[in-house]
Amino acid sequence: MIYWYLLKKYNEIETRKDKNFFNHRILIIMQAIILAAGMGKRLGDYTKNNTKCMVPVNGIKLIDRVLNQLLTLNINRVIIVVGYKGNQLVEYVRSKYASKLTIEFINNPIYDRTNNIYSLALAKDKMAEDDTILLESDMIFEQQMLDMIVKHEDPNLALVAKYETWMDGTMVCIDQDRTILNFIPKKAFRYEDISIYYKTCNIYKFSKEFSRQEYIPFLEAYCKAMGNNEYYEQVLRVLTLLDNTGLKALPISNEKWYEIDDIQDLKIAETIFSEDKDRLYQYGKLYGGYWRFPKMLDFCYLVNPYFPTARMKIEMRANFDKLLTEYPSGMYVNSLLAGKYFDIKQDYVVVGNGAAELIKSFTENINKKIGIIYPTFEEYPNRFKKEQIVSYSPDNKNFSYSAEDIKVFFEGKDISYLLLINPDNPTGNYIPVDKVIDLIQWCQKRGITLIVDESFVDFTDGFEQNSLLNNNILESNSNLIVIKSISKSYGVPGLRLGVLATSNVETINMIKKDVSIWNINSFAEFYMQIFGKYSAEYTNACYKFIEERNRFRKLLDQIPFLRVLPSQANYFCCEVIKKFTSSELALTLLKDYDILIKDCNSKKQLENKNFVRISIRDFNDNNKLIDALNKL
Repeated sequence: MIYWYLLKKYNEIETRKDKNFFNHRILIIMQAIILAAGMGKRLGDYTKNNTKCMVPVNGIKLIDRVLNQLLTLNINRVIIVVGYKGNQLVEYVRSKYASKLTIEFINNPIYDRTNNIYSLALAKDKMAEDDTILLESDMIFEQQMLDMIVKHEDPNLALVAKYETWMDGTMVCIDQDRTILNFIPKKAFRYEDISIYYKTCNIYKFSKEFSRQEYIPFLEAYCKAMGNNEYYEQVLRVLTLLDNTGLKALPISNEKWYEIDDIQDLKIAETIFSEDKDRLYQYGKLYGGYWRFPKMLDFCYLVNPYFPTARMKIEMRANFDKLLTEYPSGMYVNSLLAGKYFDIKQDYVVVGNGAAELIKSFTENINKKIGIIYPTFEEYPNRFKKEQIVSYSPDNKNFSYSAEDIKVFFEGKDISYLLLINPDNPTGNYIPVDKVIDLIQWCQKRGITLIVDESFVDFTDGFEQNSLLNNNILESNSNLIVIKSISKSYGVPGLRLGVLATSNVETINMIKKDVSIWNINSFAEFYMQIFGKYSAEYTNACYKFIEERNRFRKLLDQIPFLRVLPSQANYFCCEVIKKFTSSELALTLLKDYDILIKDCNSKKQLENKNFVRISIRDFNDNNKLIDALNKL
């Protein structure tokens, strides 16, 4: 075929100036078929008056995006199968692209009673006329994916991606030669086999010979036998089962794509395909849920990379069915479990759906002034009116402070509460436990309630002796409130667990009345119940973490554009001292390496001072970040 001859010549002269001539000659012999007849009901109001491909992603309609991508390939013809709101789509496309592309439209009049197999069947005669790129109109993808499939030497090809948790729909299994062995429909999907699955990206290339001799005859037979409310991949599945069709898969690597079926998909697509200037904002406003972006390394959120252990996870999984279908216990049992968890009295502790729930519940009842040290974790100050806050910011380059510094600053200040996050977030500043006890007693003499958030204390050197969750300490200091997030140091943020402890039982009872009786789920409750069996492993995990933090710190110190602050937490606050601003560094890592770090420019006292916060992950992930920083 002339196509493959020209492709060979194209590769031979790739570096020569006449490359564009061959690029043009190769690509103009192909056509594209776009299936755009569906109603897109799951997108709700977005498709109330428009077909799905007219939905904008970051201001660009899906149909505009794909047609402009095809324009770069000099495709010789585009066939669009329309149906729902078809007249509007036809009018829109003609008005914008009639002078740029040869476009033909095929109408599916029964779009509401058929599926995409019927839409493709309507275009079968067009398929037989030319080599075809087949696309679905609800897809968003990078240009490189089209380039890959068009320029590849295999005449019949499906773009595929290794299975990830967010994927749904048709899967394939392939052999070592990339031959597609089978198409796996939803009904045949087995989670036990996900290690061998690839998801079809819904971008195909078919030669006209394949279409004429294999696909179209089976398409006609399948529709006759099974009806029109099916999917065109079912025909491919039959072909792969009956014979060696030569249909190959081309696995993508880091190319970005997404299928938009519902509003959630749309929001994720807007994040993935956001413009550079908006990308950090788009990820930040999600506040987590990054499991939907499995290729991304999250150095922003803070957890323990070495806990829970594999055995603990296995026990959780073994009880999944029971926990999913049974009600959790109420507040009484959960307080009992938390008391056992931290070896404190049940009456002194209340469990929250994450520490954030307890912070909200407790602070809502504070109407007096509170002392806050900046920069800090802003979940606390955001809960207060500006006039309630008496702020202290250390006057040194590391934002470090001691218990004595706090006493000196707040001596004589009109405050009823004082907040200490220890270690602090984002600086990692830490005050030893004996000095904190001195500060508690100093506050007690002045009628000040001290709130200590020790969510990161288990990452400190000598951590086994550093917690204030101790009956003697709580009983001796009724002015002490201790808050601890279980998400962070115990590595279970998805369970949403936190505790508030104090010997001031009135405070405990007030919060218990405020939060829901079933404020945590059965999985979180079960985790607390079994933790005791794994406490030794947890201690080992914390020691392992401290060792990795020391190693990681040495590597970060070698990055010439970073100044790393001392830290006793599971993150480092770093000043970006040259080459980049903090925002530029964060954006570059996300855009070029799929690594997310925290730009601290929005934090009070760190505005425009070019600080970032980098969490500490495991050995391999930390090395990936170091490699990226070294390349920069």
